[in-house]
Amino acid sequence: MDVLPQPLLATTFGTGLVLREALDAGASEILLCLGGSATTDGGSGILRALGVRPLDADGEPVPDGGEGLARVASLDLAGLHPRARAARWRLAVDVTNPLVGPRGAARVFGPQKGASDVDVDYLDAGLERWAGVLADATGVDVRELPGAGAAGGVAGGLHAVLGAALEPGAALVADAVGLANAVADAALVLTGEGSFDSQSVGGKVADQVAAVAGRAPARPPVVVVAGQVLLPASRAAEAGITAAFSLAGGPATLAELVVHTPTRLADVAENVTRLVLR
Repeated sequence: MDVLPQPLLATTFGTGLVLREALDAGASEILLCLGGSATTDGGSGILRALGVRPLDADGEPVPDGGEGLARVASLDLAGLHPRARAARWRLAVDVTNPLVGPRGAARVFGPQKGASDVDVDYLDAGLERWAGVLADATGVDVRELPGAGAAGGVAGGLHAVLGAALEPGAALVADAVGLANAVADAALVLTGEGSFDSQSVGGKVADQVAAVAGRAPARPPVVVVAGQVLLPASRAAEAGITAAFSLAGGPATLAELVVHTPTRLADVAENVTRLVLR
């Protein structure tokens, strides 16, 4: 049975339960990787699971999910898990989007989660209200914080309440795999993306790979191989990416493309390599 998106009701509460268990077990450092979420609740679900109570003007708990943010008026932090603020929180984010506004969590990512134009307006207004309540309760304003919009605003909520540090996820991985050393004397660098679009050059993997390659002594060309290429070549060049190629060899359904991905990936990579290293 298909599960339909619920952009106004989807919540991060389940993730919060996992985090609470980790704190109960004595975790002193938590690295939470953010991305690919179905939620736009500003991290309120996680905070609820950790004992925080978002309240309306009458002092009653607001509904869960992004829908409830439009009614939130205050934050009761008295029940926050006793170990929550003592732990070191690191949030791996793959975008630089702020919490609200034209590049905010609702407007950029909401439609991907099933939000209509009306839903997007409602969610963005809710996140704006949520940001004001967070600022009143913690003294931290996360509206324009780069990366605060990650995972539907989770990064913003956890930064304000828990002091969580936002760290570029792609940079963490690049450091872990020794990317700088790997491309130091490379003649060509290939990287990939499901959909190569404007989000790809906003802190995601391709953007990080291009940045690292751009600092390498050899300054090798960086080529993206993606399921689909939607970013104009001029914009890709501004980000340090030499070229981008789609795996699609012609008209096909997504199911057909998935089946032939290994073959198409090998073919495109070979063609790029022959062209650049001929």
